[in-house]
Amino acid sequence: MNILKIYAKYYLPKNLRLHMLQVAACSCMLLDNWEGPEVHKGSIIRVCLLHDLGNILKIPENFSRNPNFLKVRKECIEKYGHDDNALNLALGKREGLTNMELEILNDKNYFENEDFLKSDNYDKKIFVYSDRRVAPYGIVGIKDRLEDVKERYKNKPWSTWSDPQKADYLIDFSLKMEKQLMQYCKIKPEDINDETVEYYIEKLKKVDIDDLLESHDENKQKAKK
Repeated sequence: MNILKIYAKYYLPKNLRLHMLQVAACSCMLLDNWEGPEVHKGSIIRVCLLHDLGNILKIPENFSRNPNFLKVRKECIEKYGHDDNALNLALGKREGLTNMELEILNDKNYFENEDFLKSDNYDKKIFVYSDRRVAPYGIVGIKDRLEDVKERYKNKPWSTWSDPQKADYLIDFSLKMEKQLMQYCKIKPEDINDETVEYYIEKLKKVDIDDLLESHDENKQKAKK
């Protein structure tokens, strides 16, 4: 199915659609300039295009007056509760992500440790890095992006970012990950920006997500629905 039709199926707001397209576009630009270990390009892009479907749970009920969106949101809460990560996985599976791709997606919130840095799984690293490059207002440098997160959440006791020491560790971790990736890229971090990814966004809008499914991905068998 065309990716825009998938977004329309869930009545996603424009900003959420754009975020996922921007993250996927960042990954496309990295992959087009990748000279490192073998990666699964189609799988990375598929995960990026679907990675935040569960964020419909984070959108306040009064944010949208679209009754169709509110109905979808209500159904998701009734079925999955308020766990957006669980919903990401459930909807990703529904839209055909393979088990391998679901594993990439599941690590979205559980990767910040030395084992991840030492890992040779660059599928996950490219996905995570691409996601971290996209701020609510566009594509920015990873340090600027995370310094902004640190500032916005510093007074939120429930947030990891409220702990200055932990926040600084997360920023340092992400910069190390960026350095790892860039040693295998023909481009620099600053080459990835709002202007340069626009070409990829327009291409991605026309993508049928099934066409990105690679032969190595479980012999083209989708994850069981």
